[in-house]
Amino acid sequence: MNIDSNLNKLLKIVEKPARYIGGEFNSVKKNLEKVKTRFGFAFPDTYEIGMSFLGLQILYGVLNREDDIYCERIFAPALDMEAEMRKSGLPLFTLESKTPIKDLDIVGFTLQYEMSYTNILNMLDLGGIPLTKQERGEDYPIIVAGGPCAFNPEPLADIFDIVVIGDGEELIVTLCKKHAEWKKSGKNKEELYKELCHIEGIYIPSFYEPEYNPDGTIKNIKKLYKEAPDSIKKAIISNIDDAFFPENAIVPFIEVIHDRSVVETFRGCTRGCRFCQAGMIYRPVRERSKETIETLAKKMLENSGHEELSLLSLSTSDYSQFEELATSLMKMCKEHNVSLSLPSLRLDSFSFKVLQEIQGYKKSGLTFAPEAGSQRLRNVVNKNITEENIYSSIEQALELGWSNLKLYFMVGLPTETLDDLDGIVEIAKNVVDLNYKINGRKGGRFNVTISVSSFVPKAHTPFQWHGQDTAKEFRKKHMHLKDKFKSIRGVTFAYHRTDTTILEAVFARGDRNVTKPLIEAFKLGCSFDGWSEHFNNDLWLKAFEMTGTDVNFYASRERNYDEILPWDHIDSGVLKEFLIKENEKAKVETLTDDCRLGCVDCGVSKRVKCEMGGSHA
Repeated sequence: MNIDSNLNKLLKIVEKPARYIGGEFNSVKKNLEKVKTRFGFAFPDTYEIGMSFLGLQILYGVLNREDDIYCERIFAPALDMEAEMRKSGLPLFTLESKTPIKDLDIVGFTLQYEMSYTNILNMLDLGGIPLTKQERGEDYPIIVAGGPCAFNPEPLADIFDIVVIGDGEELIVTLCKKHAEWKKSGKNKEELYKELCHIEGIYIPSFYEPEYNPDGTIKNIKKLYKEAPDSIKKAIISNIDDAFFPENAIVPFIEVIHDRSVVETFRGCTRGCRFCQAGMIYRPVRERSKETIETLAKKMLENSGHEELSLLSLSTSDYSQFEELATSLMKMCKEHNVSLSLPSLRLDSFSFKVLQEIQGYKKSGLTFAPEAGSQRLRNVVNKNITEENIYSSIEQALELGWSNLKLYFMVGLPTETLDDLDGIVEIAKNVVDLNYKINGRKGGRFNVTISVSSFVPKAHTPFQWHGQDTAKEFRKKHMHLKDKFKSIRGVTFAYHRTDTTILEAVFARGDRNVTKPLIEAFKLGCSFDGWSEHFNNDLWLKAFEMTGTDVNFYASRERNYDEILPWDHIDSGVLKEFLIKENEKAKVETLTDDCRLGCVDCGVSKRVKCEMGGSHA
């Protein structure tokens, strides 16, 4: 099939045809005859979302600087394009060379969000690739996964041949080079997997098989290949200052979600919030030097033409030289006539000074994340801020002229009571009163948005053993808050959809048995489940019913410390003993210090130096 000629016909009748043409500034074209391994980076969502993902730009760049490897991009087509592709028989293809994805050597998906899993199946199906590895023979591409959700790979263990755990920049190059050697040898795929499984960070799901107790819990994780490791240690790049970072990022033809140049300042987090998976799995903290960040920022702006520069990390102002870096970048951005974005700031006096200088009189909204409505519950989750911290920051913001504030909270946290929920309302009310006190009637346009997300217990966190609230319990709490906020003027209340939250927990803590309802939901028509306008809960309920899957067994069931968890053979670097200790401290509302103040013995510093952790074991 001539993809180009068929594609040209479809581009005339679909929305945003630039999603599908490739050829953007800084994209890569290679001579296919000189390439040994062809890798497709697959993002299981639309072009606009995928092109906003820094990880794509990093892996695209690090692979394409190798002469014998060609990395091309694959995105989920929007529904209108998918319908036309299926109608005309056009398979899913790469943007760079318009190659059908089934003709590649490796197709690698990033797992950023559990609600994208049906899109993975849809993309494989659209590419003519069987969904499960048992159905795929030697002639199909090797299907690989990576990303944060890969830290519990078991719900997709029958889909993927290889799972990459941890930092991928160096590991993915090693994987491709090993593939090229194997391809030349003429051996079968299993021989490649036997060699790869000894590399730190590579998990071969087919070499392991869970055995179950009568009650559905895991009895044992049996090795089917005796030389496979007992546990799979995550890959860690110890020095990200020397790690590859793209200076020539692809510049999209159309506006994407985050249309800007981005520089990662550091990886990891020291704060230790007990609900936060990223804060655990990305340990230890590793920083880029101030000089490296400045150099990268300058080159990216020069090579892209973007009008905005943003810093990326889990908490921007935790960077050890933040004041000097922010001051330097503000000067650079003024010289290049571009704007500077500093997300995830700790709102102290210097941050406000920076924001004041960046935003001037424009005063776009400010975001705070207290997470819980009471000090008791903030101590439970180890959110190390007090009411005084919250109100003093908001007071500074109001005095400097901000009139739109957004406060993030979670509902359904372990040990939560109605008093904790009422604390959210009390904080909102006090913020409105504080604005009136400072600005009087002239503050009439002031608005505070209270945004409530629902707690999802995640693998490799201290709260991984906790059950999630049921859908009924979540709805009751949402209605409680909604009723309370009706009487408070100037407050907008928003909450996340309950049904998707429950599904997120099923796949965040699921085992291999949840693959069946996933595939069934896809066959029933589920895709783009992270988009509220496309999500169909009735189809999901039908899929669970058809496969005899108990949602509550995975989402709302409490688990004890003796139970073997589906992801226990995946080693995040953080000790299970530490997670248990943190969960026990949560039960008695005891805080753990930020590990900048000294090592908290999480275990990761036994493998690699943590740059911001004080003394180490």
